[in-house]
Amino acid sequence: MTEQATGAHPQPRPRSGGQHSATVEHVTGAQSLIRSLEEVGADTVFGIPGGAILPAYDPMMDSTRVRHVLVRHEQGAGHAATGYAQATGRVGVCMATSGPGATNLVTPIADAHMDSVPLVAITGQVASKAIGTDAFQEADIVGITMPITKHNFLVTKAEDIPRVIAQAFHIASTGRPGPVLVDIAKDALQAKTTFSWPPVMDLPGYRPVTKPHAKQIREAAKLITAAKRPILYVGGGVLKAGATAELKVLAELTGAPVTTTLMALGAFPDSHPLHLGMPGMHGSVAAVTGLQKADLIVALGARFDDRVTGKLDSFAPYAKIVHADIDPAEIGKNRAADVPIVGDAREVIADLVQAVQKEHSEGQQGDYTAWWKDLSRWRETYPLGYDQPADGSLSPQQVIERIGQLAPEGTIFAAGVGQHQMWAAHFVQYEKPATWLNSGGAGTMGYAVPAAMGAKAGVPGRTVWAIDGDGCFQMTNQELTTCALNNIPIKVAIINNGVLGMVRQWQTLFYNQRYSNTVLHSGPQATVPDGDATAGKQPSAGTRVPDFVKLSEAMGCYAIRCESPDDLDRVIAEANSVNDRPVVVDFIVHEDAMVWPMVAAGTSNDEILAARDVRPDFGDNEDD
Repeated sequence: MTEQATGAHPQPRPRSGGQHSATVEHVTGAQSLIRSLEEVGADTVFGIPGGAILPAYDPMMDSTRVRHVLVRHEQGAGHAATGYAQATGRVGVCMATSGPGATNLVTPIADAHMDSVPLVAITGQVASKAIGTDAFQEADIVGITMPITKHNFLVTKAEDIPRVIAQAFHIASTGRPGPVLVDIAKDALQAKTTFSWPPVMDLPGYRPVTKPHAKQIREAAKLITAAKRPILYVGGGVLKAGATAELKVLAELTGAPVTTTLMALGAFPDSHPLHLGMPGMHGSVAAVTGLQKADLIVALGARFDDRVTGKLDSFAPYAKIVHADIDPAEIGKNRAADVPIVGDAREVIADLVQAVQKEHSEGQQGDYTAWWKDLSRWRETYPLGYDQPADGSLSPQQVIERIGQLAPEGTIFAAGVGQHQMWAAHFVQYEKPATWLNSGGAGTMGYAVPAAMGAKAGVPGRTVWAIDGDGCFQMTNQELTTCALNNIPIKVAIINNGVLGMVRQWQTLFYNQRYSNTVLHSGPQATVPDGDATAGKQPSAGTRVPDFVKLSEAMGCYAIRCESPDDLDRVIAEANSVNDRPVVVDFIVHEDAMVWPMVAAGTSNDEILAARDVRPDFGDNEDD
């Protein structure tokens, strides 16, 4: 992973060794921390003060280069830092105190780890002499987060702070990006020390390989030109490497079809004729089947996770595998690679382009005519679509589709987790990188609102829509208060079907419609709350307790409710027109809508359903 990620602004690098001259300042450890954050280019920190981290908050008040956003829950700080990083390509920063403050960061740290997001989490710790004594608000956050960080540090000496912060940002942003935790004892923050920059970094065991091996590149190019049914399987690593332009060149040079995973949406234009869509459990029929029937899969910055492969031993049985990744641990982890390539996706793809061009110049060019005949038939026969509810209520897919169509150019979309996440992946067109933010690996409910907040803080000139469910929204909606008080005017669409939608879908399909603990609304016997335009009438589906409009207004937001397809475009336009505060739209949608296509968990991708009880007929092209 280079420092040239899409939208990134290269951050100042400390020296890795040798002599340097710098002005020496006599400061406290806390002042040294804030100065270090300024020098590595951190401009925004999301956090909450508390006893152990409090010394750091005093000098932060004097900083003109670091903005602190006071969140309402540490989980919100972590997800906001992730959204900031995903939208800008820079390192996101969050801060919390010891004990419960630190442990509240565990979920967003795990989330960032799964999705390879560059994040630095700074936590206060009890005084060094009290560590291990079960002191008040003590938690071994270094030990707790060891499995879910790229690296972490416990700092007990004030003089170590600049070096550790420099190393943390370097590790988080290079190679395969990821979260780094810096836990600083309170007495280290309070102690007197000297500050000089840049520090000398000492990371002898950390040498990410970015340049791919030329022989492996040549072998991959030969396989591409010799294949009859190749496919490019593009993962989030392509976005993180800033390799989208190179990917487009490679795809158009070869003429091979492209699939982009949930983490890679926007890496290749959705509208491009070579694009088959998203693969996976809820991927398009053409993308899922293209991978199954391929004779060559070129995996670029992807990790063959279970949501893409389905039952692993039945995945792509006819395909040779070219697997390129910055992290050598991913290659061969789930599927053996015929040609393994370790390297930065941007450099790998650029070298592949040259190698394929050489093959073409020597008369070796693939003929994919028959392959595209099959792919086009699957794409045309089984397109993504949805049915309008017979009762005239709002279709959730239509709501999300229209939000995408009416959004200003360059809008960033952040989604929660569940049905609305899949519909947002399917029915919004992603043409450019860094326009789709979501929790892919961890599947964290409550991600959308704080991630959208972080994205808007990082790129204030862009419109940011959070597509959330009524279940997800109730986990982190308190961050709307943060948005209102900090001039972060995000827009939130609550896809309100009154249930935990994806879990209910599984209960419908696999548990005989026994809806155990998935209903969120107040029940069919309730009436619409007083003050609503339809007060006294029987409520339509949707969560009414709490009343999301009143709740959002109480947190300083502009709030609207939409229940009719006739009002849809007007309400979305109204939401887009308000830019001086956060906007929340409560879309009351039909509760029985399902996400299709679908591959049931644990089954083969060959068992994909295009819709309920609709199994595609692919024909047999294995011997073509």
